[in-house]
Amino acid sequence: MESFNEYHLNPQEFSFLESFQNNWQMIKDEFTHFIHHASDEELKFTYEVLGPKSKTIKTKGNAKYSAFGILFQGLFIEKYIQLHQIQYPDYESDDASKKALTLRDKYFSNLAKVIEKVNFSNDGIIRNVYFGTFRPGLDIKLHVNNNPHMNRGYLGLIVPEGDVAMKICHEQLYWYEGKFMVLDHSYPHCPHNYTDYDRTVLVVDFFKPDKPREEVIQFEQEQVAQRMQDNPYSLGVFGKSDKAREEDFIKYGLAHQLEWDKAL
Repeated sequence: MESFNEYHLNPQEFSFLESFQNNWQMIKDEFTHFIHHASDEELKFTYEVLGPKSKTIKTKGNAKYSAFGILFQGLFIEKYIQLHQIQYPDYESDDASKKALTLRDKYFSNLAKVIEKVNFSNDGIIRNVYFGTFRPGLDIKLHVNNNPHMNRGYLGLIVPEGDVAMKICHEQLYWYEGKFMVLDHSYPHCPHNYTDYDRTVLVVDFFKPDKPREEVIQFEQEQVAQRMQDNPYSLGVFGKSDKAREEDFIKYGLAHQLEWDKAL
């Protein structure tokens, strides 16, 4: 039986996540269909435009983390691009917005319906929805995601057997296909994939239900404005404040290092 605490939260406390979990196989099927059938041009556009990019979070070695999504800060990606008039090297804003809508309708219409249904019934509680893939050998350095107004749910879609896990504070947690892992990711964490296969989850960021909605919306707007000014390709997901502090490395990094030394 899993134990939960202030940073590892019980998914059953958030009933609005059930719609995603009940449809996890369909969501996985849409993702795999896209990966296997999208054209080279569609794939290039997806990873250049629809993926939130960080200038702060670093990895060890050459293995990559890739992400792309359809909802950011409560808006579908095509509306988000229009609102912020994001300028891409190879695409005009209007062209990028139209391509994003076409791609969403073509490959992720069912996921979009789940999002719309949940947000309609829960006053826009879902803020970001994107696919996150860990390539084999990925090891992300200790960091935080400075979003104190939100929790992050990870719905396992493709999870290989072996050592693919999230180290957060003093725990090592594991993903499972068809199940949610919910974290307060403002706590220091460092995930890895030491298997020979990709790991893919659906990341679902949502407002903390116990916080006043007006308060979290105002915080989000101020935070996103700063993040988009610093890095418009972050899509408001990542920012400079995601760096772990020196005391985080001392407190959590050393604890993990001691555990690794014991294992070796």
